[in-house]
Amino acid sequence: MNAPNRRALVTGGSGDIGGAICAALAQQGLHVIVHANRAPDRAQQVVDAICKQGGTAEAIAFDLADGDQTRAAIEQLQSSGPVTTLVHNAGIHDDAPMAGMQPSQWTRVIDVSLHGFFHVTQPLLLPMNRARHGRIVAISSVAAVLGNRGQANYAAAKAGLHGAVKSLAREMASRGVSVNVVAPGVIEGGMARESFPPEQIRQLVPAGRAGKAEEVAALVAFLCSDIAGYINGQVIGINGAMG
Repeated sequence: MNAPNRRALVTGGSGDIGGAICAALAQQGLHVIVHANRAPDRAQQVVDAICKQGGTAEAIAFDLADGDQTRAAIEQLQSSGPVTTLVHNAGIHDDAPMAGMQPSQWTRVIDVSLHGFFHVTQPLLLPMNRARHGRIVAISSVAAVLGNRGQANYAAAKAGLHGAVKSLAREMASRGVSVNVVAPGVIEGGMARESFPPEQIRQLVPAGRAGKAEEVAALVAFLCSDIAGYINGQVIGINGAMG
């Protein structure tokens, strides 16, 4: 079990996968900080659901693409106690074939997923280093492994996380900090419904179905637990054998 005073920050915690991750971490006894940017009301709904189940949580809103804003938010959080667990789940789609992609589409997607990872993670590293404990999980995508038409920006942003995580794990492993990537495939929720009709899912996914947000959350929660500390610097797919 995790100590009850440990706190976890989940970026993008107001979405389908993020909300499931928040709930799973709360069930492990962590105080969960649910981050949102454009949907603070949804983040508060996640908090309310956790509290109703007997856990503890709070909501926070800031733009991960803004380094100064993110650093200020992290400093404020740390003034109330250490953040021992970080799940960087935030990410956005803005799909288009690269030949017709606008520079703003490329930049914004990478700003949130990849630059956002640096902005939110870097201020937490020295405190984790001093505490000799920490868990960091970045949520990527099967698109970063296989590629996907119309998602060069998204795949690039998520693939960049893989290299960052592998390097950071080497830097932090001796201090009791694990850093891993979880790369989901097609997962049930609003994004999957918009992009993948059921017949396409059956063609794309050898398992013949979309995954569940709770399945992703269970894997993330395990990687954040004390017993998983020797799993470090890994990219773990959860995709029904897509690749």
